Amino acid sequence: MSEAGWVSVSAPYVRPRHPGEPDAWEQEAAQHGKRGTHHLQAVEEVRPPVQIARALALAADQTAFVRRRLVLADDQPTELADSYYPATIARGTRLAEMRKIPGGAPTLLAQLGYHPHSAEEAVQARPATEKERELLRLRPEDWVLVLSRILRTGDGTPVEVSVMTMVAHGRELRYQMIID
Repeated sequence: MSEAGWVSVSAPYVRPRHPGEPDAWEQEAAQHGKRGTHHLQAVEEVRPPVQIARALALAADQTAFVRRRLVLADDQPTELADSYYPATIARGTRLAEMRKIPGGAPTLLAQLGYHPHSAEEAVQARPATEKERELLRLRPEDWVLVLSRILRTGDGTPVEVSVMTMVAHGRELRYQMIID
């Protein structure tokens, strides 16, 4: 986000939500006086890129479902979010359907018996691609921050890999970790 001082906390995005609890992005944006929404752009079964397949521990012939979303704050694009799920988990569930998942994917994964236990994240900065500049309304010289997250169950099974491409606005990406 372009707002100075915005510190994001990852935990709400990877834990199952309680019934009636707002979406994690909607809740975070509201805490900053903004309206957070996302638009589902596509849901498709794909042969994921090599690094995604490796992170999901997929064999070369295995597929994944990807859910592509455009994330907005006050109707301004802030992020492109692509989340991948092994087809063996997603097929026949809402993860494979072109519609919103009540409570989000971590909630559904928990309901399917894949309760999220840990998340590993990596962040990098790079120049935006032409497509990213178009979708995020960036200038040719703008850079993006790319956060990659692997979500695993208690036994270490990877169940989701998300790649989030964010508007950098020339600012740093700051995270806070809450230790209970």
